[in-house]
Formats: sequence, structure tokens, C-alpha cells
Amino acid sequence: MEEEKNQNKKLNHSDILKWIIVGLAIFVVVILIFGAGVFVGTMKTRFSYRWAEQYHRNFAGPKMGFFGNWRMPPFGDFIESHGVFGEIIKINENDLVIKGRENVERVVVVNEKTVIKEGFKDIKFSDLKVGQMVVVIGSPNDYGQIEAKIIRVFNGFLPLPPRFK
Repeated sequence: MEEEKNQNKKLNHSDILKWIIVGLAIFVVVILIFGAGVFVGTMKTRFSYRWAEQYHRNFAGPKMGFFGNWRMPPFGDFIESHGVFGEIIKINENDLVIKGRENVERVVVVNEKTVIKEGFKDIKFSDLKVGQMVVVIGSPNDYGQIEAKIIRVFNGFLPLPPRFK
């Protein structure tokens, strides 16, 4: 009888130890999940903060702010954020400076994914020249630049597709 009681006490101690280990493992998993949530929240907060700082540049708010010259109508007072039409005035290593509407200069970032077309043929970034008229479509970045998706060189006329020539 005495041996059975000792053996039951040993089982109870090992069962308690197992539950403690399982409890600690669950606690560690919960802490890791909480930490991941804090990390994701921090990243979202940083993005939102930077986005809010650059709101005017990213979404083409009025030049003088939303309450700037409140007597003037806001029509035409927005800058282009997703594209620009104008003349190339400077070509750098991986970007262009384009003078657009109302002589506003816009920086257009070009990368390897940017499609550049003149008429119906693809051209290279190195084929662009100062003075050419271009249409750029892209996305605004955090620095108020346009990251170009497509650049089309405009020669003053709209070319006909090959099947119409």
C-alpha cells in the first residue's frame, strides 16, 4: 500500500510538471503572437505617419493647403500625382525632370519595369532626349516623385496603328 501511495504521488508530481511545461509553452506562443501583432502595428503606424507627412505631394492637394487661398475656387489648383504631360528638361541616371502644366517641374523615377514607347515601338531610357514631349503614367512615392509605369514619347501627332497604314 505504501508503495502505491508513493507511486501515485510521483505520478501526480509528473502530471503537474507536464501541465506547467504545457502552460509555459502556451504562454510563450501567446507572447510571440502578441509581439508579431505589435510589430505589424508599428509598421502600419510608421507607414501612416510618413504617408500623412507627404499627403500634399502624394495626393496633389492644393498648393497653399486646404485652407490657403480660400476665396479662389480649387479647380485647377491640384498638381498631377499619377502622371504628367510635358517637356523633358533634364535627364539623370535613373530619373527625368519634366516641365508640366503651369511650368511645374516633376521628377519621374524610371526603373527596369518602366515601359518606354515611341509610337508603337519600345525604346530605351538612353534614347530619350531633352526637349521631347512625353506622357508619363505611374504612381506617386513617399518623396513626391512619380514612379513611371509607362512613358510615351509624343511627337505632336498620333501615329496610326500598322493595320491602318
